[in-house]
Amino acid sequence: MKTEGYIYVASRDKGFTLLELLIVVAIVGVIAAFAYPSYVEYGERTRRADAQGALLEFAAAMERHYATANSYEGAATGGSDTGSPGIFPDEAPLESNDKFYDLTITAATGSSYTLRATPKSVQAGNGILELDSTGARRWDESADGSFDAGENDWQQ
Repeated sequence: MKTEGYIYVASRDKGFTLLELLIVVAIVGVIAAFAYPSYVEYGERTRRADAQGALLEFAAAMERHYATANSYEGAATGGSDTGSPGIFPDEAPLESNDKFYDLTITAATGSSYTLRATPKSVQAGNGILELDSTGARRWDESADGSFDAGENDWQQ
């Protein structure tokens, strides 16, 4: 057997160097620093959209109540005019131990109502949402407890 012309080279060990590993960790850290705030904001927007949908369903329940009682009064728990909804089923969105918003009737008369979704837990600083019998939508985007100019819709 001839072995002329062949050069035997010692092979390099397999694996990563510490420098390569540190570069990968740094890149992942930079990506995470940009992605995590977007992820949190997306979660807040999604939960707020769920609350908006629940308010619209709640308004439909108020209209059904009006159709049978000829008044919006008495739709809250215990036949009251304000407070927790008595006409909105417990299976409704956001009605669980893990809910992010509390739904309430803040005003109800024979011919009008105002419904509110108050944020809680991780949504707490996100501002209240309101919907009234005229279809007016309000979102306290500044979360200061009142509706300022420009907060008369649900848009961001």
